[in-house]
Amino acid sequence: MTDPIDDEENYPPKPRWIGWLIGLVMLAAALGVANIGWRIMRVSMAEQAADALVQSHPELAAGKKLVEQSDCMRCHGWDRKFVGPAFVSIAEKYRDRADAETYLADKIRGGSVGVWGNVIMPRHPQISEEQSLQMARWLLLVEPAAK
Repeated sequence: MTDPIDDEENYPPKPRWIGWLIGLVMLAAALGVANIGWRIMRVSMAEQAADALVQSHPELAAGKKLVEQSDCMRCHGWDRKFVGPAFVSIAEKYRDRADAETYLADKIRGGSVGVWGNVIMPRHPQISEEQSLQMARWLLLVEPAAK
């Protein structure tokens, strides 16, 4: 019979692939953290563009604040499509329309479906008509962050 103390001192060698696997998992985790950092930087560039827009047009500060306080940012990105279209795309599509402010204000309050595909934009009846007009004015002046 072998002594249990001898067995504890003479462990069998561990396979090398476990070390490589641990190293690859650590590398993947580091790359994932770097990707999150890159995304945070992109968001801050979009915020800088929004701040620059408000600085050049101070009357739009109320509209920007309303957009930030409501649930708009859950579905719309600055220049990237999330659930709904990007703010930049909306501004480009409707900027030249004569009744763009009232049209977008009505869409904000009443919601829509089918304009940008099968995605449903929910109604926002809690937003007043004046607030939705302020939001629409801000939205129509949105430009890509690179400009």
